[in-house]
Amino acid sequence: MLEIFVIAYCFYFIVNIYTSFMQVGFIQNAKKLSPVILSSDKYETAAEYAVEKERASIVSTLYDFVIFFFWIKFGLGFLDSLITVQESWLKAIIFVDAFIIINWILGLPFDLYSTFKLNKKYGFSNMTAKLYIMDTIKTAIIFLVAGSLVIAGISFIIESFPMWWIWGFVFIFAVIILINMLYPVIRDKMFDKFEPLKDKELEEKINNLLKEVGFKSSGVFSVDASKRDNRLNAYFGGLGSTKRVVLFDTLIEKLSHNELLAVLGHELGHFKNGDILKNIGIMGFVMFAFFAIFGNLGDEIFLGLNISNEPYGIIVVFLMFSPILSFFLMPLISLISRHNEYAADEFGSNLQSKEDLVSALLKLANENKSFPLAHPLYIFFYYSHPPLVERFKELGFDVHSKGEDAMKDEFNLNV
Repeated sequence: MLEIFVIAYCFYFIVNIYTSFMQVGFIQNAKKLSPVILSSDKYETAAEYAVEKERASIVSTLYDFVIFFFWIKFGLGFLDSLITVQESWLKAIIFVDAFIIINWILGLPFDLYSTFKLNKKYGFSNMTAKLYIMDTIKTAIIFLVAGSLVIAGISFIIESFPMWWIWGFVFIFAVIILINMLYPVIRDKMFDKFEPLKDKELEEKINNLLKEVGFKSSGVFSVDASKRDNRLNAYFGGLGSTKRVVLFDTLIEKLSHNELLAVLGHELGHFKNGDILKNIGIMGFVMFAFFAIFGNLGDEIFLGLNISNEPYGIIVVFLMFSPILSFFLMPLISLISRHNEYAADEFGSNLQSKEDLVSALLKLANENKSFPLAHPLYIFFYYSHPPLVERFKELGFDVHSKGEDAMKDEFNLNV
């Protein structure tokens, strides 16, 4: 059984590397062509950023490949020999926490490079060393407290029930729903500064939009995202009574009222089309399948890893190999997601206007330096959103046939 997982990981690794090289080559060739969607200088900058980011990803994937085989050949057995605690739940907490912390430390150079080198080079990151350290400390506290409680809970379930994987799925699924409910509250209290919108005219327009589609929220907030990053974004956070509309301060600064309403109209399209519930259902189905697989593994896989078929071993095997299984489902999930994005675009453009949505997407692409083209294989595996070129085409404008200047003239865009 271990051999099957290792072969699956190797295939996952090869596909990752191959698609990254295909993407780099595709962008380098596309950069030589006439710009689409973006202005000439931003088109070239977006291409350079995408290539540099993908090359960093290739190095990271190679690094992860080495670390993976270190863990399965030596690391897990060595860590097991160091932890001699007898209580099953306590050993699970110490072992799994140590495994996650070691992996975080090993991956820290890439995170630091991305935050302080790559993203600063292209004008995204405003992160300071002090803020980075504070964020890390707060995240560590949440992980060590909440994460350890979850590990203890799943350990108890494994020890207490013959078919533990069914109850384990119910427990973890409930935890994920709870996290989604508490996410905006945790962000508000520990990381970001949420404030009611100062622009009362915009707030009124947003509330009218929400009423129009029957979306009930606990408020509309602005968040000081610019202290970390200059990218533009907005989201609907929370579930139930914690639902709220969150606008990045960068988004409010760069987009007009009508463009903001078009972006929110797109997000409301996901709500109206039931995409949130569909995604929860898909996630639940996939997670149940994973628990069924990892809850019925034989002892040989644990012997091959030099650990025991106990709660700590089961949890670590799940953490190591579930991302690989997820990878093979990505094309199908991404396909469904892209379909949902087209439908949400249609809803948003009908709710506000096609011109406002196209204008907003164009500004988002320019400010976020999003390269508008990608290799088809890369799209197949990784794109949860359709390329901007395809989204514009669905909205009634073919950028290849009319070009950037014609697009700006037709939609009266000023970017």
